[in-house]
Amino acid sequence: MFEKRYLVLEDGTVYTGFKLGSDALTRGEIVFNTAMTGYQETISDPSYTGQIITFTYPLIGNYGINREDFESLVPTLNGVVVKEACSTPSNFRAQKSLDEVLKTFNIPGISGVDTRSITKKIRQHGVFKAAFVDHKNDIDTTIQILKTIEFPRTEVPTVSTKTPYVSTGFNLHVVLVDFGKKQNIVRELNARGCEVTVVPYDTSAEAILNMSPDGVMLSNGPGDPEDVHVAIEMIQGILGKIPFFGICLGHQLFALSQGATSFKMKFGHRGANHPVKDLRTGKIALTSQNHGYAIDAASIKATDLEVTHIALNDGTVEGLRHKTAPAFSVQYHPEACPGPTDSNYLFDQFITLMLDHQKEGVRS
Repeated sequence: MFEKRYLVLEDGTVYTGFKLGSDALTRGEIVFNTAMTGYQETISDPSYTGQIITFTYPLIGNYGINREDFESLVPTLNGVVVKEACSTPSNFRAQKSLDEVLKTFNIPGISGVDTRSITKKIRQHGVFKAAFVDHKNDIDTTIQILKTIEFPRTEVPTVSTKTPYVSTGFNLHVVLVDFGKKQNIVRELNARGCEVTVVPYDTSAEAILNMSPDGVMLSNGPGDPEDVHVAIEMIQGILGKIPFFGICLGHQLFALSQGATSFKMKFGHRGANHPVKDLRTGKIALTSQNHGYAIDAASIKATDLEVTHIALNDGTVEGLRHKTAPAFSVQYHPEACPGPTDSNYLFDQFITLMLDHQKEGVRS
């Protein structure tokens, strides 16, 4: 017998479904993800910290969950919403079901709801505060709480590493500033021979320079870039001294450090098929994306940055390059996982940037 569970939105909308995952009842900002595969990587992406994910694909969990494909050790999202959750996955790599993994990490979910309705509602009105409820009598009280509650804005300190650590390599040394990094960023750098030192989000420019890196990466992460003020001074302190590459939140922080501004999007970009145009080559790539904030294109004009990529769906800024310093960034995820690998070449571009900077240092 399936137990009932309710998904409640702050505007009073109630969806009735079935209990999935943990008995814990959480609240969070509800968003939707349009990817057809890669639910394990999505669930374990730290950029979803504190959020409730609605999967638009109707069947989730069909190929199970395995040990190797996590993007973080402990998922930090606040819930999962699906149309149908597969209870008997079929894949040679499957080790646990979606329900088992959600219970392991104490994450609640709901199945059997109209995810198309939720998605259309978010597209029309923007993201909502939402909560899970197991007893009908608690719905009205929960709605009132959602109307007044403010969620914590400490996502990055929650998910960033507390101490530095090294993922060994044999060639270039990259310092990866962890704002909530996905593990595949480290994998991509290691695959190119880089030794990666992962450091906390609040590491100073001086401390990074003392590590003598060949390059610095600014990782993805959750929340509003305006809440991560400590990173601005660090970026300003390394700009022009070391090549660096920013991804997603790292891209936004790069822009803010140069005087640009950000804004919250109506419903964000979350999925694995977002078309992005490279303005320098005219080429279009399908990209993996997960962000609720973007950089104001008009604010770029007064900076030393230039726009290199734009989203074809809505024209928002998807890539930046500094006009004089060896630094660039993209709003999307070239490391994918989940998603297409069209943009993997950006890691090679970063390698080239570091090697060229080394040569310039030798000549000078």
